[in-house]
Amino acid sequence: MVDHLANTEINSQRIAAVESCFGASGQPLALPGRVLLGEGVLTKECRKKAKPRIFFLFNDILVYGSIVLNKRKYRSQHIIPLEEVTLELLPETLQAKNRWMIKTAKKSFVVSAASATERQEWISHIEECVRRQLRATGRPPSTEHAAPWIPDKATDICMRCTQTRFSALTRRHHCRKCGFVICAECSRQRFLLPRLSPKPVRVCSLCYRELAAQQQQEEAEEQGAGSPGQPAHLTRPICGASSGDDDDSDEDKEGSRDGDWPSRVEFYGSGVAWSAFHS
Repeated sequence: MVDHLANTEINSQRIAAVESCFGASGQPLALPGRVLLGEGVLTKECRKKAKPRIFFLFNDILVYGSIVLNKRKYRSQHIIPLEEVTLELLPETLQAKNRWMIKTAKKSFVVSAASATERQEWISHIEECVRRQLRATGRPPSTEHAAPWIPDKATDICMRCTQTRFSALTRRHHCRKCGFVICAECSRQRFLLPRLSPKPVRVCSLCYRELAAQQQQEEAEEQGAGSPGQPAHLTRPICGASSGDDDDSDEDKEGSRDGDWPSRVEFYGSGVAWSAFHS
């Protein structure tokens, strides 16, 4: 069914419609062989609060963005290659239901669906697309994932020193390594994590010590092995001040003009249920 849809005019029209909704701020999505399988609104747990986000499942990528006007205008487009994706089902609680985590090496975050059935549909079909994409590319499943950021509202005190209490004047920050909510004093250090950023990023004091110790051990092993070329300290990750990683806002600067949105996912294909797409 995926191969058949790839060559249809309706698939091209659907992808063009998505590109039009994102406008000039979005990247082109049409590629030979790419199929748009479905779309729907999921609730994404952002730093400050949970927000509705439009998600598009293609056979090779997952695209999401902010809703300005449903089916008319979206912004802040994010594109995730499916071969980098791992999903983790999260336990149910009275306050949080139908949740799962989308994990990649660069970013991990939690989303929730309107129902358990919808969650299962998303998970099963994303995982099937991931398996197909891994087979097509010959890549092994991803094993390294970024830590999800713990929401601001989860704690009123620093999760490292447990002394600093947050307020309107005392800002929350996030460690890019562990995702903990921390105070400024506990996040003075920066460390270069190439999979996250080309510049050193904010890390908590504990993660900094662990990363620095790991770096020193790797440098000592390289020097002991007599590695040719530059000295190890010039080629390994470095520590230092960051010129631009103090923006802890994540997606919170995207605004709050989220319009009306459907409660259910839409499945593409004339009379074909999502469950039949991979049959």
